[in-house]
Amino acid sequence: MNRYLAGALGGLLATVPMTIATEKGHRKLPREEQYPLPPREVTEDITDRLPVHKPRSDTSMTLLILGAHFLYGAAAGSLWGAVTDKSSRPAVGGAAFGTAVWAASYLGWIPAAKVLRPATQHPVRRNLPMLAVHCMWGASTAG
Repeated sequence: MNRYLAGALGGLLATVPMTIATEKGHRKLPREEQYPLPPREVTEDITDRLPVHKPRSDTSMTLLILGAHFLYGAAAGSLWGAVTDKSSRPAVGGAAFGTAVWAASYLGWIPAAKVLRPATQHPVRRNLPMLAVHCMWGASTAG
């Protein structure tokens, strides 16, 4: 299988446990830190900026958010396919790659595009689980 396609498929599939873990972790946060998760905030911000009609129902918006999140996972996974070699410890490299995806997103393009504040301006209790699920995503993608 083409390594880009394999990476995309790995990233897509790895987004499933990542999403479940993120939702479970979000529910354990203190009430004041349970503001919307980044996939929702990013998708809503981008749809607000585009000259298209925003989904009217909560169900439609949730499907759009999930679709965007899974596509992002697949796109990032295809990058793993592009940069990886046949490492003897793919989970370690994958976890490092997941950390890099987190940093490039939450410290990089997302704040640069003025979609969200950088991760440094969010509570540590929100950042640590997000970083952990990105490591898990990366290790799963590599597997």
